[in-house]
Amino acid sequence: MLPGSSARRALSQRVLATLAVVPLAVGLASCGSDGSDGAEGALRISAAAYPFAYAAERIGGTMVDVDNLTSPGVEPHDAELTPRQLGEIRDSDLVVFLDGFQPQVDAAIEQADLDKQALLDVADVVTLLDASDDGHTHVEGEENHADEDHADKGHDHGAVDPHVWLDPMRMKAVADAVADRLAELDPDNAETYRENAATFDEELTALDSDFRTGLAQCETRTFVTSHAAFGYLADAYDLEQVAIAGIEPNTEPSTQQLAEIVDLVKSAGITTVFTEELTSPRTADTIAREAGVTTAVLSPIEGLSDDTEDETYLSLMRQNLTALKKANRCS
Repeated sequence: MLPGSSARRALSQRVLATLAVVPLAVGLASCGSDGSDGAEGALRISAAAYPFAYAAERIGGTMVDVDNLTSPGVEPHDAELTPRQLGEIRDSDLVVFLDGFQPQVDAAIEQADLDKQALLDVADVVTLLDASDDGHTHVEGEENHADEDHADKGHDHGAVDPHVWLDPMRMKAVADAVADRLAELDPDNAETYRENAATFDEELTALDSDFRTGLAQCETRTFVTSHAAFGYLADAYDLEQVAIAGIEPNTEPSTQQLAEIVDLVKSAGITTVFTEELTSPRTADTIAREAGVTTAVLSPIEGLSDDTEDETYLSLMRQNLTALKKANRCS
């Protein structure tokens, strides 16, 4: 997830080198994708991960054909693009992504050489949070973005939490930006896009209100989770996230870090260690066992799996609220 600038550049260069050897495959994949999966004449949208795809589908409805670049059950940071998806990006009317989140997506966008209007970088829409290895977060100064031209110059957020969608109000900002961009690309249907956005905005506002009410009075405001994915949720609702792993979900904490988290769980009266759907619960299970508490799922909503294929962003967020209220003993 959003590694430092040197690592990102090296990884992007390796990905670009790989992509460069498959131009024929990309061309064939593109030719084989004629929009038959969506309505005739629909705008073609490539979304880097499930939450962005969900927003695009809610705003565009039947007037868009959305391709989620992260396959179901795949951790989005580990997503590898197929030749078909490379062709989809090149032929997209709009790509919704977060620069630095998924190096393969970034490299494919760079190779596709799309017009600026065809790129919607979520980093240009919301205020991002820096994420440190211990899971604590702080707001990245808005002044750092004020004069940047992200599309032309590129930008580097360093170690930044990409999970903006876990704050409903930031998700609302993303949805509104998608609506504005679709209205620009397809002015004949602009009113419909904005009506769809207004409906979705109402649902997100209600969700935010439920979180604020549900988490207003809790016995503890600290929660322990598998990795530092919940900074935006914590920031929005005055909670403290303690992450077992930092910004990289597959990193292994040291023995000392594990011991410190076990001690925190015991001393702070924490009842639950949260796991996730798409990553191994092994370390979280170990901490819970050592501390004598239970585990439960808190979803970062990075993608759907076999167990959640019938869920949506909204239903998973409400499950998260229920899990937090129970774990933190909220009244």
